[in-house]
Amino acid sequence: MASQRFERRTSDTEPGFTTASLPDIVFMLLIFFMVSTVLREQDIKVRTQLPEAEALTKIEQKRLISKIHIGPLKKGENEGETAIQIDDALIDNRRAIRQIMYNKLQNEPRLIASLKVDVGSEMEVVNEVQQELREAGALRINYSSNRENPPN
Repeated sequence: MASQRFERRTSDTEPGFTTASLPDIVFMLLIFFMVSTVLREQDIKVRTQLPEAEALTKIEQKRLISKIHIGPLKKGENEGETAIQIDDALIDNRRAIRQIMYNKLQNEPRLIASLKVDVGSEMEVVNEVQQELREAGALRINYSSNRENPPN
């Protein structure tokens, strides 16, 4: 019997790579990142010049923070009057703080109330806000400040 040799055939064409589904994948990724990204920008209506502190602790989970600004109004008819702003809303009635924070705590029990108090604010207003937070059950309170300037 004669031995037969099998020859390997080489092809000049490579297998095709289909890119038909690539736009669909890119579009789905784009939608995913648009939906999952949180862009939170506040319109601060209250001036807060924060006091200085020696030791600070940074909170890593920004979603758990509800910012409460206490200080004089920046603009408007009552400029200079001490005002309270929770996230984006100015609070006229201080008793409303209790209900607002209670509702926020129902949605997120680990919520931290971050007080940003202007240096020149009246302590009476700060005490009233603290009392309203206590009544709402918001016992996790953070006081924001700036790091003390290092000595030269």
